[in-house]
Amino acid sequence: MTVAELNLTTGYFWLDTVIKVAIALGFMMTLALPVIYAELKVMAHMQNRVGPYYAGGRFGWAQPIADGLKFLQKEDLVPRDADAAVYKAAPAVVVMATFAVFIVIPLGPQVVVRDMDIGIFYLLAISSIGVLGVLMAGWSSANKYSLIGGLRAAGQLIAYELPLILAALAVVIQAGTMSLVGIVEAQGEPLFTIGSVPISLPYLLTGQIVSFVIFVIAMVAELSRIPFDMPFAESELTMGYVTEYSGIRFAMFFLGEYASLIALSLVVATLFLGGYWIPVIPDDWLNLIGPMVVMGKASLVIFFVLWIRSTFPRLREDQLQTMAWHWLIPLALVNLLVISFVKVVV
Repeated sequence: MTVAELNLTTGYFWLDTVIKVAIALGFMMTLALPVIYAELKVMAHMQNRVGPYYAGGRFGWAQPIADGLKFLQKEDLVPRDADAAVYKAAPAVVVMATFAVFIVIPLGPQVVVRDMDIGIFYLLAISSIGVLGVLMAGWSSANKYSLIGGLRAAGQLIAYELPLILAALAVVIQAGTMSLVGIVEAQGEPLFTIGSVPISLPYLLTGQIVSFVIFVIAMVAELSRIPFDMPFAESELTMGYVTEYSGIRFAMFFLGEYASLIALSLVVATLFLGGYWIPVIPDDWLNLIGPMVVMGKASLVIFFVLWIRSTFPRLREDQLQTMAWHWLIPLALVNLLVISFVKVVV
């Protein structure tokens, strides 16, 4: 290959990468707004309230946009005693860690930014970087409530990262691959036939129900949402590690939370609900309708998370840690042992 051909190939690679990253970033930003609106409306109906009403007309569809414009207009304040560089970088770390998760989530057989052979390993590793952003925000704010909230968040995320990983590992063992596309394809393999029709089932229906429950509980805790919102706990810590933030930086934390909810819901749909796969549809069609299929499945998970927020009260800190270390982690280890035994024997 000549130098000119090498430069051309390298140029195409970077152009392709930039385009895919831009699409993934736009996808993340676009999906966050309807999820925010859905939460406002769903919670309002569950609590017998009207919810957003004026912004955008009778149904209040423009309320998330109005909130975003409000944050943009607010002054970006930095506390006098804060570590300014770390304080300003923390929201970006949280958002970029969430954004990086979208890179490996497949929306179709070929609709994925990067299909990695170690996709699930990359996903779980990169999502943990958000913990650093939370610690940075809590420590750098020079506020005792922020520091306590950051430490609570770090302890909570570390505790629930273990059952999350163990539940995902059970899926990897059953699928025999860490590629997310490979995991979806493994769920599409026929298990039996009825007449001449091959029947395939998602992992939720083929022995991964315990892994699914563990993963969803750990996911809600990772997102620090009710009933696991101890890092915020307004009655105790004002607003936890985001107490000192305002304007666009507060909005970045806000966006990161909802983007993480979407990303982890897509992961649940991919690992346990078959992802973009539906029966008797060729791959060419799956590339077209796959995004709608996987988003529909992820929407069910998102609705369940919103339902939990509207139903359960906040746990105590000791109850949260007890659930992780005394129940979820031992149960995840036993489940992993059973899945491994069945995989080897059967």
